[in-house]
Amino acid sequence: MNQRHTRRPAPRPPEGTPAPAELARMARSQLAGAARVARWADIALGPGGDAATTGDKATLAEATAERAAEELGLTTAQVRADWDTSRLAGLIEVHGDTARPGWRLRAWNRDDSAVLRGWVALFDAWSLAHPEPAEHGPAGVAEVVSAMPQVLSFLQLSAGPVPVAQLLDLLEQRVIELRTERCEIPYGPQPEPAPAPLPAEHDDTSLAPLLDWALHALASVGALTCGDGHATLTPLGNWAVWVKLEQICVAAQSPAGNIEQGAEDMLRGCAQLRPNAARAEYRAWLAARTVGGAVTELLAAARGEDALLRGLAFEALRVVGAPAEPDVRSVADEPALRPYALLWLAEHDGIDPEDAHEVLTREEATWLWVDTAAAVADHGEAPMLVRHLESALQPTVPALLDEVRAVGHPRTVQVLVALAAAHPDPALAKAVRRAAFQVHTGGS
Repeated sequence: MNQRHTRRPAPRPPEGTPAPAELARMARSQLAGAARVARWADIALGPGGDAATTGDKATLAEATAERAAEELGLTTAQVRADWDTSRLAGLIEVHGDTARPGWRLRAWNRDDSAVLRGWVALFDAWSLAHPEPAEHGPAGVAEVVSAMPQVLSFLQLSAGPVPVAQLLDLLEQRVIELRTERCEIPYGPQPEPAPAPLPAEHDDTSLAPLLDWALHALASVGALTCGDGHATLTPLGNWAVWVKLEQICVAAQSPAGNIEQGAEDMLRGCAQLRPNAARAEYRAWLAARTVGGAVTELLAAARGEDALLRGLAFEALRVVGAPAEPDVRSVADEPALRPYALLWLAEHDGIDPEDAHEVLTREEATWLWVDTAAAVADHGEAPMLVRHLESALQPTVPALLDEVRAVGHPRTVQVLVALAAAHPDPALAKAVRRAAFQVHTGGS
């Protein structure tokens, strides 16, 4: 029997939440400087132009920063700050010593959802957007970063200004809970544990500066405002925290009219469909076009900056089958498409899809893992990203992080920041966050 599954309607945002178009306008305003520098880099740092970065690091080269400052009428400090923001928001991607615009920048003026996803990516990376207190060690900083989601949730539920002193009490309690959760429980009967006191080095006088840092970092990305001893979420921050609390699952919509769309829009329309329904849409779309033209369109979509479309394009090419082989084989030398092309060719040659991944080198497989994670981070939910971690080839998280950093995928920082924000294990999230910081700063 064919049964129609009833989908739960998406929860409504709290009363008073601005409409998506207004939220996107706010996000565009918050990221205006970053978008400006990204557009400048798109024009000024093309192939054959000045080097965008110093060596293999992500920091902007001094000469390039000075040139941008002169042409944009900014200080070099402003250019560097906007450069870092544009990278964290996915508006620009660095490849070696060159830069190119991310797909969000291409969609900046026409796609509100791309703008909001860019701002949420910056929101997730708030701890990288503002220098942390030099007098505090990485362990204390990591604890505060791990505890801040609960502080933000409290701010969101309070729906108004909250005294910073009250947030400090909440932060202290959450840090104690995190330390308690990390304790190993030995086997066998144990005496009732005494309440875990907050160590002296983590009392009010040490956590207060860290809370101040966290609040100012979140203010710097536009998530909240601070003043008169109170903190208040901005409309953008309130909306983002609510989205994360609710873990909204957007109901799949009928892709009516996909047959008339270009490849990119068709693939986006099919993104929420079940595999069988998506394949039916691919067949209908392909039937209305010549094979050569359809394959060319699909490969063009795969070359874009949206990793989700890259994977979907090759799913559509599987429906094309043998006629697509010459074109797929011809793109196997393009780094971003190579893993997808090799898997497609292996399956076309009769290798079981379950075993097709064996044709990839370790580096190619890791690149594909990061690319898929980027698609999940952009279009999926936090639990999906956590589950994706389990699919990695590497036996341990440290080994995975080492290979992810070495492979040089342009979305590495965004993927690691999103994974750290999503993962419930504080220790693992801390390690992933540290790796993101090292990639972001070009450190080791």
